[in-house]
Amino acid sequence: MSYRKPVYLLAGGRSTNRETIVRLIQAVFISCEIVSPTIAYVGTANDDDEGFFNRIAEVFGEAGAYRVSHALISSRKSDPKKAQQILKAADIVFISGGDVYRGMCTLRRKNMTEFLSELCERGKPFFGSSAGTIMLAKKWVRWLDPAVSSTAELFPCLGIAPIICDTHDERDGWQELKTILRLGEDNTQGYGITTGAAIKVFPDGRIEAFGDAIHQFVRRGQRVYRGPDILPICNSH
Repeated sequence: MSYRKPVYLLAGGRSTNRETIVRLIQAVFISCEIVSPTIAYVGTANDDDEGFFNRIAEVFGEAGAYRVSHALISSRKSDPKKAQQILKAADIVFISGGDVYRGMCTLRRKNMTEFLSELCERGKPFFGSSAGTIMLAKKWVRWLDPAVSSTAELFPCLGIAPIICDTHDERDGWQELKTILRLGEDNTQGYGITTGAAIKVFPDGRIEAFGDAIHQFVRRGQRVYRGPDILPICNSH
């Protein structure tokens, strides 16, 4: 039996106001109904960079987290069993930003993808930011040759959030998200999580926006169309 909880996907991005980030994280804690949560941090997308972890942990503390523990996975010297213990013990699991493909390759190489999926099935809440948000979703795109558009190919992500999305790319017109949709099946939807926004994704794929509007796209035939924005119910959710 599945006890899956909603997944929370934050846009992140360097231009995001710190106050906005703290407010969105607090909204996640409130929605999860967890006061002063313990958080397990997964940083494979940035090779478990310590400075990256320290900056995010500071923001989590400001948002009200009780403790943030770094589940080290990337290094050859990392202890997978210790990382799993940290992930099991935490109230919430956070997937951090960096590079989506690198983050997913590391999780697969360390045999962590199935473990994370099982945690989700048993009811562990997850949230992510930027590349971590995309890793929690269904798939992403990479170019074997960045100079040749025809070399674009899809690769699977964790699929804990059963949607396709991109983050903080509104200024560049969501080109990667549109490419994913073009390479996929007809009538596939995708969501552009704008800077300063987040979405709550239910196990059946329904979403709710908070913080700001979410851009919505759908593939019809060979074209990708922009649909109506999904507006937040309220800023604090």
